Amino acid sequence: MRVAVTVLVFCVAALLSLGLVMLYSSSMTQVGAHYLLMQLIWCALGLVLCVVATSINYQWLKKFAWPLLGIAVVLLALVMVPHIGRKVNGARRWFSLGPANLQPSEIGKLALIVALAWYGERFQRKMPTFKRGIVTPGIFIAPVLGLIFIEPDRGSTILLACVCTSMLLLAGVQFRYIVPPVFVGAAGLAWSLWHDPVRRERILAFLHPEKYKDTPVGYQSWQAMIALGSGGWTGLGLGNGRQKLGFVPEHHTDFILSIIGEELGLVATLLVVLTFVVFVICGLYIAGKARDTFGFLLASGLTLLIGLQAAINIGVVSSALPNKGLPLPFISYGGSNLMAMLTCVGLLLSIARRGRVENSAHEPIGVAQTA
Repeated sequence: MRVAVTVLVFCVAALLSLGLVMLYSSSMTQVGAHYLLMQLIWCALGLVLCVVATSINYQWLKKFAWPLLGIAVVLLALVMVPHIGRKVNGARRWFSLGPANLQPSEIGKLALIVALAWYGERFQRKMPTFKRGIVTPGIFIAPVLGLIFIEPDRGSTILLACVCTSMLLLAGVQFRYIVPPVFVGAAGLAWSLWHDPVRRERILAFLHPEKYKDTPVGYQSWQAMIALGSGGWTGLGLGNGRQKLGFVPEHHTDFILSIIGEELGLVATLLVVLTFVVFVICGLYIAGKARDTFGFLLASGLTLLIGLQAAINIGVVSSALPNKGLPLPFISYGGSNLMAMLTCVGLLLSIARRGRVENSAHEPIGVAQTA
């Protein structure tokens, strides 16, 4: 367990350090050190949350699972109200807090994972049934996914739906029960995307990138590919990238990986991918060594949340997936996501800490896991 924790912390520290360096490099010609200073503030707040989450007993979250979920649903509803939620580029996803914005969907992700972990442990023996395994959890999953969906934030909806499905399977839901609702949800999402002009154009741009390379929906992905390709194996050198000079929109947020590829090369890009893979392996190892079902499900959900978000972002930047607009964890600019990700890390360390204490007390591993 100690090795897994050490490696996980090292991975997070490496990603945070790279993110700060690349954030300054990608934005210094436009806003100087403004984004870097803001990110440092968010990082400091996130590290405080990480330390607090590490220090507490993660089992205390059982008492607050439903209040947290209720607060998240209220916030997700309020952000849709005009003059309360902030609307940017047609999406109403943020609360304006002066110089910064708060994205309630990040709170919703954490709250839903905690609630599902509590539910999975509470009804572990009944999870193989259709009612307890699908119908009941669907009642509190649907409002969160629905509110995020209509913001609109299709990327976060898909991400959270995948995490919830994985957690239900790990909790004991039979595969034959989960396939029909997944199929219905995927069909509904496909219908919605195809009947949304902007999303449909993004899909077409993904399928025919050269045809749409000069259009608003395809320009970003095409320029990102140029950035990745021009970097070669070792890159053009830190600070020497050209695509950040107005060619790649949102290069400091969702598409910061393209700047990493251009300035530091394919080697650095692959190291970023490898770091996330190692992080996921460590997180799942911690989940496997948790002393109870709640810790196992919670650690699995948090690890999958970070790992899948990174996979989607990398897939979008490399044009392996249609453009979805999800930040790269620990690296992209954005306070809400950074604080949420560091809180996830803190909870993972709390689960590992409790598991390590149990094992150090010379109890049998089986007892420690089922206590």
